[in-house]
Amino acid sequence: MTADWSQPEPQTQPRRGGRLGTAAVSFVIGILYGAVATIGHRSELRIGDVAIPWGIVVALAGVLALLLGMRLVAGGRLAAAAAAVGIVGIVALLTLPGLGGSVLIAGDVIGTVWSVAPALIAVLVVAWPKLPPRRTGSTTAA
Repeated sequence: MTADWSQPEPQTQPRRGGRLGTAAVSFVIGILYGAVATIGHRSELRIGDVAIPWGIVVALAGVLALLLGMRLVAGGRLAAAAAAVGIVGIVALLTLPGLGGSVLIAGDVIGTVWSVAPALIAVLVVAWPKLPPRRTGSTTAA
């Protein structure tokens, strides 16, 4: 009996290197998004005396979309968890005062929400259970 080496067997599981590469790219994307959203989370629209904090809403919606997209596209929790670690890590780092004593995340309500909410969103997205696929066959009641 001779073995046919011309065609490789299809892989059902991604390789370890591919999964680690995906996690590394997800981590970097999380860091970049977290830094940009930290700068923009303070944006607001003023109409008369009313201030509408659209920056925090867009930043948190972006965190949810990024992590959910990573989980759905990569097909698992690893990429979403890596992006979440990047986001939460850079937010924590940018919470610290700089050399001149200035901070990017103030100690008010919006700053506190931005400091805590990405971590809560990350926990929900990463820990959400994978739902079983729907049955495609029709069942008839007798």
